[in-house]
Amino acid sequence: MSNSQNPNGFIPQHGGYQNLLSYKKAEIIYDGTVFFCSRYFQKYDRTIDQMVQAARSGKQNIAEASMASATSKETEIKLTNVARASLEELMIDYQDFLRTKKLPQWDKNHRLTLRTRELSRASDVSYETLKKGIENTDPEISANVLISLIKTTTYLLSKQMKSLEEAFLNEGGMRERMTRARINQRNNK
Repeated sequence: MSNSQNPNGFIPQHGGYQNLLSYKKAEIIYDGTVFFCSRYFQKYDRTIDQMVQAARSGKQNIAEASMASATSKETEIKLTNVARASLEELMIDYQDFLRTKKLPQWDKNHRLTLRTRELSRASDVSYETLKKGIENTDPEISANVLISLIKTTTYLLSKQMKSLEEAFLNEGGMRERMTRARINQRNNK
């Protein structure tokens, strides 16, 4: 979405979350989690709901933060952090899965972790890009690919929060923008 207000107005451009790499990856994580849970858990296992909701929260809060940026940098920063925290919770669920199944969690230098990171770097990354790993019949591979993707996404969200903090320090919040716009309006009359 773009700013439909006067170009000199105080409501900044907002939305556009579909173009954020963090959102694209969070969407892949959500879809992958739905697949993973349906394959590796019993139908009525409560873990399914917990994992799917954490994945959904990660994705949805990125979108909500982007839209909230129109009127509140504070809300945008808070919701971006909620997205990051939800994905961290999800990562722990995948780690628990591996540990309880006595499967190894790959370290950051594992060849398949490196390959997953390489594939997910593309700006046009999609579920199809990582489908072979996510939908692998080996649960070790599937869980570790999703963990790697979550780590990358939470890193991106941390960088995003730092960028939002800098933008707030440089541009101020809604009240400051409103005051500047009103003063400019008065001075132009």
